[in-house]
Amino acid sequence: MELGAFSVSLAVKNIEESKVFYKKLGFEVIGGDQSQNWLIVRNGDHTIGLFQGMFEGNIMTFNPGWDKSCNTLESFSDVRELLKEYKSQGVNITQESISGESGPSSFSIKDPDGNSILIDQHV
Repeated sequence: MELGAFSVSLAVKNIEESKVFYKKLGFEVIGGDQSQNWLIVRNGDHTIGLFQGMFEGNIMTFNPGWDKSCNTLESFSDVRELLKEYKSQGVNITQESISGESGPSSFSIKDPDGNSILIDQHV
């Protein structure tokens, strides 16, 4: 099972302060819309999403079908395949937003310690 690109989505209190802080650490803004209270920052292979007021806690995010630069992979495990496999193993699905037989869809799970994990396919 290939989970695709990995990033951490942080629930921040002040998007501007967070942007300035991560820029000091060498991150640069590569996406998002600050007027909508979200930015994507990257330093080398490391990607962080900054989200103000969109969710309560931090989320680990995997993007099936994407490499670390958001380029579409030639072959990957579709989010629907991953969902079916996890359900068959008894993994508790906390949110499911699956549409059609291919293309963008997502679902969420939590690890044993309550950490949220989003499997979010964009292709």
